[in-house]
Amino acid sequence: MRAFVFPGQGSQKVGMGVELAEASAAAREVFEEVDDALGAKLSAIMREGPDETLTLTENAQPAIMANAIAVLRVLEKEGGIALAAKADFVAGHSLGEYTALCAAGAFTLADTARLLRLRGRAMQAAVPVGLGAMAVLLGADVAKAQALADAAAENEVCTVANDNDPTQVVISGHREAIERAVGLVKEFGIKRGMLLPVSAPFHCPLMQPAADAMAEALGRTPPGGLRVPLVANVIAAVVTDPGDVQRLLVEQVTGRVRWRESAIAMRQAGVEQFVELGGKVLGPMITRSVEDATVRSVATMADVEALAKEL
Repeated sequence: MRAFVFPGQGSQKVGMGVELAEASAAAREVFEEVDDALGAKLSAIMREGPDETLTLTENAQPAIMANAIAVLRVLEKEGGIALAAKADFVAGHSLGEYTALCAAGAFTLADTARLLRLRGRAMQAAVPVGLGAMAVLLGADVAKAQALADAAAENEVCTVANDNDPTQVVISGHREAIERAVGLVKEFGIKRGMLLPVSAPFHCPLMQPAADAMAEALGRTPPGGLRVPLVANVIAAVVTDPGDVQRLLVEQVTGRVRWRESAIAMRQAGVEQFVELGGKVLGPMITRSVEDATVRSVATMADVEALAKEL
């Protein structure tokens, strides 16, 4: 069995998609369609930067999605590979869940781009700049991270946002609480804590205004049927009903990304191969979370050609 997985924020870089667009009309069509949907030249920002513009949440989220879907379209149109025929599950890390749903046919590419731009803006606007923060804890499992977050909170928000793998957990909340947590890591047997260069505290209760905005947006643009089952972030379990997908996408804004558990759930369901489209971020997390599975990253034209031959 095989799962196709899609990366989240932080995997963006200037120049992303350029090689694919030069090599493939299918990839160029994806970038053009996203530009048209947004009424903006996102493809130019992806190609030329500057980095600080691409890193803005409202640009990074649709850009990462567009890059991954471009890889998928090249695989489908030029490699002759139908996702629904080759994938038993899809999953994505945070915004990557929208990419996974686009890949599975629940959203059109244009709707996915518009939803992610709105999601990026809503997440940015939910908390005034400087009020929130996130930190990555290295050498921490989720139990240690939760104990640290509870100790550092002091009546502020400080919670586990991403359970990425057995050695890496991200916390999110009020800046002062997150800074306190970073200062306390050694006391909790955690190797290292580092503030992340993000503009808002994602996946914590401070994001409730963004969750409300996404509930409204998804009410206007609800997901359709899925050609491939989704393993959803907030429950680390399979979901196929569009109504459940819609509800979980709203919960995901304030809820924990249970990526480690999602990888384990897919492996326990029989997945032996994980294919990450559009990045090289999730593969190492999956390798650290599950045993006896192969992981491959598909980001370049050569990667696409190699995977098409194998499939």
